[in-house]
Amino acid sequence: MAKKRSSGNEPITIKKYANRRLYNTATSSYVTLDHLADMVKQNQDFVVIDAKSSEDITRSVLTQIIFEEEAKGGQNLLPIRFMRQLIKFYGDSLQGVVPGFLEMSLENFAKEQERVRSRIASAVGEDRVTAIEEQVRENVAALEGAVRMLNPFASQAEDTKPDASADKEKDSDAEVAKLQKQMLEMQKQLDTILSSKKK
Repeated sequence: MAKKRSSGNEPITIKKYANRRLYNTATSSYVTLDHLADMVKQNQDFVVIDAKSSEDITRSVLTQIIFEEEAKGGQNLLPIRFMRQLIKFYGDSLQGVVPGFLEMSLENFAKEQERVRSRIASAVGEDRVTAIEEQVRENVAALEGAVRMLNPFASQAEDTKPDASADKEKDSDAEVAKLQKQMLEMQKQLDTILSSKKK
């Protein structure tokens, strides 16, 4: 029997059966969640369909992949504070805006990640610290802009307060210092890993 293949723009169909097995219709083979995670990393688009009801269950399967990745040691991407904030948005008046905001933020991060990596990797000594500081400032500015997009009324209210700009500048400097410390700690860990690989 010839294998079914997905056309260029058409997502691959993955069928999920009652026994929880996943079947890739493009390769005519059973796959695991790890296979699906690899497909995501390789930018292969797919939809997961319940074999019995024909319901699209892609979201729940992707959520399961994230849950399993988070359960693996040393692979946590979702900070506890972030997850708490995310839970608070369920049922909130801004719930409809959050998915688009998160999608846009991650897309922008993905576009910038290579530039950030090369910028930090190519910097040496004091230049490296300067590059990290500049990147942190850019990230904080982008984050503040994104937060204003989510809640424009809050930023207007803050601007009407006395000494609002001074307070904002203080908060921004404190956030930059905090992020800079985190970035330096990450750089130390990276240097340790690189030096251990050279041995």
